[in-house]
Amino acid sequence: MALEAPSPEYTPSAAFQRLVEIMNTLRVECPWDRKQTMESLRHLTIEEMYELADAILENDQDEIKKELGDLMMHLVFYAKIAEEQGNFDVTDALNAVCDKLITRHPHIYGETKVNNDEDVKANWEQIKLKEGNKSVLSGVPKSLPALVKAYRIQDKVRGVGFDWEDKTEVWKKVEEELQEFKTEYNIVEKENIDLAKAEQEFGDLLFALTNYARHIGINPENALERTNKKFIRRFTYLEEKAALQNLQLQDMTLEEMDVFWNEAKAKGL
Repeated sequence: MALEAPSPEYTPSAAFQRLVEIMNTLRVECPWDRKQTMESLRHLTIEEMYELADAILENDQDEIKKELGDLMMHLVFYAKIAEEQGNFDVTDALNAVCDKLITRHPHIYGETKVNNDEDVKANWEQIKLKEGNKSVLSGVPKSLPALVKAYRIQDKVRGVGFDWEDKTEVWKKVEEELQEFKTEYNIVEKENIDLAKAEQEFGDLLFALTNYARHIGINPENALERTNKKFIRRFTYLEEKAALQNLQLQDMTLEEMDVFWNEAKAKGL
């Protein structure tokens, strides 16, 4: 006989409890849910995070709502597994983050005075060090994508004052790194290229560009992903137009493909 599902609830606490009850049931009754471990869920959670990030860039509110729900389900799932192992439960996890937020906002829950968001970030990093973090950078996950990691590293060290205040100085660094890369990897003037050295200089250039983007309020990960999406739209248009004319891309010249590409640009794709 089928179990009766919990009814929809319309307060945050009741809706969250509904999710907890459903997960408790699935963990017992569903063979797939019962089989999962933290390790087996890990890659699925990463996928959910990327789906949420994609929905945010697309400003698709319905999809954001769906992906937030999926992600919350994963978090409750992890807490349920931990509870079964006798480590902690969802209440412990929620209270832990509440305690951390209270501790790291002494300007709200204490007597600390701040003037702006930069003061808040500086206090946050100092409190983390007092809590036992050995390095300002210890909170940057090792598995972050490189571009995101560069941005987070730079943002973290700014919290303790290690940063340029003048963005013109940052741009000078970009130009310096660009020149060093050109010197190391100029195929016109150099025949024997040290690819390892060129890769290092290219990495330095990307790091400097990321730093400049941060200084002028651009998130480089979002900027690059928007460009990726734009390229995909335009190239898909190119493929579709070629197919309508029974043309194979591999048989077309770049100039012929550029006609369709420019049409896509003109259409705002």
